[in-house]
Amino acid sequence: MAKRTAVKTKPADGVNPRQPCPCGSGKRYKACHGSAGGAADVIVSRPFEGLAAEAELIALREFVPSATVKLPLKDTSGREVVLATVLPMAAAGLVRADGTAFVGLQVQTRSGDLSRDLARAVRWASEAKTGDALAVVGPDDGSHPGRLQDLLDPEATLSPELHADFAWWLPPDNEPAGEVALSLERANAAILPTERLDAPGVTAAYWVDAGDKAHLRWVRPEPEEALLAALARLSVRGELDLGEGSRYAGSFRAHGLLVPVWDLDRELHSSEWAPGAEALGKRLREALTSLDAEPLTEAERRSRDGLRGRQITLR
Repeated sequence: MAKRTAVKTKPADGVNPRQPCPCGSGKRYKACHGSAGGAADVIVSRPFEGLAAEAELIALREFVPSATVKLPLKDTSGREVVLATVLPMAAAGLVRADGTAFVGLQVQTRSGDLSRDLARAVRWASEAKTGDALAVVGPDDGSHPGRLQDLLDPEATLSPELHADFAWWLPPDNEPAGEVALSLERANAAILPTERLDAPGVTAAYWVDAGDKAHLRWVRPEPEEALLAALARLSVRGELDLGEGSRYAGSFRAHGLLVPVWDLDRELHSSEWAPGAEALGKRLREALTSLDAEPLTEAERRSRDGLRGRQITLR
């Protein structure tokens, strides 16, 4: 009998079929988006590109625990839709008993394009009946084409309201009982205290108390390579901090953007870091502007390579 030889193949998009799927499902690519059923589900690595609210959307999707914000829809003739970080049972959408319509960012399952999923959830929420819930968006059947970019004002920014708990799941003055009360208790217990920094020139920057220390997570809109070069320039100058009690810890990639992280002295209130963030943001903008006229020095290139080595990717 002739010996069979295993041949390793890669799909056209370059993803190894045996590797974890880039969508973050935990399955192998060949059993997820690389399967025959998922072949048409294109993975979009930067789903919110083109929206002024891109950085805030990423923060709400990845690490803000409890927040809501009204969506700036182009068509304002219909029902108002509220974007939420997470809904009960990580649902994709629901219409509360008082008629308030929500769509969730942190959901149970998703396709390769978060923007498409959200657009379909928004369309569902605009038409659903009071008390209805959408557990998952489900596969695209072609009935609701389009993406979030087709529904939102591209120039609109988001200023989310952060909540200390998930009491907003219920209409005002409603007392939870039974399984609802238990679900709320579990969700509230998992929240890490989080605040959005409010300072000129500072957006999508969130302070979080992680217990032993506090952190600042700041979603930056710049292209990754340019941002790394600017961070390296500041690092060599000793200017990559928010003041005394802060230290640059590293960064992670999320949906096409880089999110630098700083360790902070948790004894200081979140608002006390706003001036430092404002000053750092100004230094970053100046460093970015200087890159065209002043190429990185050897020391700055080494620093950039070191910063790149302290990155992880969230999908």
